[in-house]
Amino acid sequence: MEIVTKEEFLLEKIKYFRLISQGAVFIHPTDTIYGIGCDATNEKAAQRVREIKRRASMPFSVIVPSKRWIFDNCEVSLEGEKWLDRLPGPYTLIFRLKASSAVAVSVNLSSGTLGIRIPRHWISELVSELGIPIVSTSANITGEPYMTSIDDLEESISQKVDFAIYEGEKQGRPSTIVKLFEKEVEVVER
Repeated sequence: MEIVTKEEFLLEKIKYFRLISQGAVFIHPTDTIYGIGCDATNEKAAQRVREIKRRASMPFSVIVPSKRWIFDNCEVSLEGEKWLDRLPGPYTLIFRLKASSAVAVSVNLSSGTLGIRIPRHWISELVSELGIPIVSTSANITGEPYMTSIDDLEESISQKVDFAIYEGEKQGRPSTIVKLFEKEVEVVER
């Protein structure tokens, strides 16, 4: 696994964007913790993330390129719009998906819903520039502690990802989940 700093990534952004579009799986920082990501429209890449995390069930969340993307691909209620006003931020907003083709089947396992993130972090600008959603699930084996530092990264994960963007230790915790696809809004702190 190649480890790059934010500066190195930005310097060779075209190279890394090409790798992502070709199905690369990578570790990325967010405003909370480190995530494992890939092009969320690439079925093969999403399946690789599932294998790496050893996560057969439960959908993944995605960092989306824009709020416009959310309105184009998700059913957004008035309550959902209020939560969208809080973005960017440390939230995963779960909406009913109106365009099932918006992400690969392995991302949301045909659940009909999708967890959306727009972190208050430079990674959001990159995803916006890429113009596609990026899987953003915690960089750990399912059920194990999440990654806040390169020292936390499981060897079995580092051997299977293509590169990691590392910017030092994170002090955060996983994002707050807000379920916006049923009549009652449910907020789940993690």
